[in-house]
Amino acid sequence: MADVDFATLQNTLEKALLKAGLTPDDAAVCAQIHAESTRDGVHSHGIGRIPRFIEYVGRGWININATPSVVQRLGAIEVLDGGQGIGVLNALSATDRAIALAREHGMGLVALRDTTHWMRGGSYGWRAVEQGFAAIMWTNTESCMPAWGGVSQSIGNNPLVMAVPHSSGPLVLDMAMSQFSYGKLQTTELKGEQLPIDGGFNERGELSRDPAAIAATRRLLPTGYWKGSGLAILLDAMAALLAQGRPSHEIDAVQRGSGGGSCQVFMVFDPEQLGSRAACDALVEGIQTHLAATRPAKQGCKVRWPGESTFRQRYGRELISIDDTLWQAVCELAI
Repeated sequence: MADVDFATLQNTLEKALLKAGLTPDDAAVCAQIHAESTRDGVHSHGIGRIPRFIEYVGRGWININATPSVVQRLGAIEVLDGGQGIGVLNALSATDRAIALAREHGMGLVALRDTTHWMRGGSYGWRAVEQGFAAIMWTNTESCMPAWGGVSQSIGNNPLVMAVPHSSGPLVLDMAMSQFSYGKLQTTELKGEQLPIDGGFNERGELSRDPAAIAATRRLLPTGYWKGSGLAILLDAMAALLAQGRPSHEIDAVQRGSGGGSCQVFMVFDPEQLGSRAACDALVEGIQTHLAATRPAKQGCKVRWPGESTFRQRYGRELISIDDTLWQAVCELAI
């Protein structure tokens, strides 16, 4: 493993993105988001996505010059077209617009169509709570796992983000509809480890914790079995409906790489207009205190609230351990 400080990581990513053709401003913003995801422990959607992103730019699957355009305005609801632009920048723009609408109306909803992979969805939940707003956000994707009862890939993993603000530790949930993402399979395999619980099926159709075996069959296990499968289908339908864009089976036909042509929804709520920020803080503190008092199932462990481990990692971490092969590959892209 290579131990890298945050500034070096961000600077290296920025150089790689500049070389790929991004403007200095865009490269700096994207590098920061990818570096933060890596620092927070989500390497699969941080530094791990850089080589693929650059490949997609080279293939013409990502329009690095596109900016979101307005399709429709309906008071607190807006629909934007991402123009196959950079997913991170499109998602940040949509998040900020939803925040502006929430300040005006108490709630803002921005639906975005024809965008590309937003990388770590939690980045936008954290962006909202750090400005004092609550959020519900999700994206649809190409089909990448079987619907419950099937074998072939027929539904997206359609990540869902939910966040409630608090200055000393917000609640932030960032979850795919698969038990583990392909990125998690990759990073677990690189470490030579097994998954902690079943994550999919091997070639014999058996539930497995072997990340390589699951990646080979591409039979991810939906979170909650049939429940995660059903939720993935409805998140897909709602995203396509609100954004007036493509559902997963139509994204499949476009074939613009992972996440290309997807729809995303950014719902933001202003606690100041929904009881008060103080009431929101009290609510979060009550939940955290209640969970902390829970007797843990395993000695020496604790019951955590969603986002707690990420919140702790965001501060006071000097060095980030990165897989040597991945770090070397990204460094070469930056030369």
